[in-house]
Amino acid sequence: MTSDISLACIVDDLATRGWSQQKLFVPQSLTLALADECRRRAGQGALAPAGVGRGEAQQISEGIRGDRIQWLEPGQAACCDQYLALFDELRLAINRSLYLGLEDYESHFALYPPGAFYQKHLDRFRDDDRRAVSAVFYLNPDWQAEQGGALRLYLADGSTHDVLPEAGTLVVFLSADLPHEVLPATRERLSLTGWFRRRGEGLW
Repeated sequence: MTSDISLACIVDDLATRGWSQQKLFVPQSLTLALADECRRRAGQGALAPAGVGRGEAQQISEGIRGDRIQWLEPGQAACCDQYLALFDELRLAINRSLYLGLEDYESHFALYPPGAFYQKHLDRFRDDDRRAVSAVFYLNPDWQAEQGGALRLYLADGSTHDVLPEAGTLVVFLSADLPHEVLPATRERLSLTGWFRRRGEGLW
């Protein structure tokens, strides 16, 4: 179970500035289990190159993004089910305070090989406004600044904010408002990336 204080801090940050960064959002044992699960799936070849765009327009372009992903589904692994339950708590907390009408949460493992990156982008599709709040949770112990791999947020005041992908760090932000990019790293970079979604046209 997450701390009520952590949930309240995230909600307050979203309301006042549109993004939040928290350390040690979930128990360390769960963070390590999720990292092991991501590596296990990668070793089995279950992670596939991520596409750009959606639907029939989706394509693979490593010149834009170079991560490999696999979506989480309930019942696949105990650690993933625990993770999804924690984020449902966060979904409910955001709804109680910000009235965003978040219906569900979708998430995938993301593995960036050394040198891979994701160019500056917004998480909301032009033709689909269901993604309302983005959440990235990092799984990399002992990450050093010189290893790169930061998530760079482009803030409304014209400044930027870099988040190192250190294990236990959670970043949450409004999907339509914050452009961001993933900088290349010198080591493998693991995360869980997801979106809280509203109901929309053609919800599937």
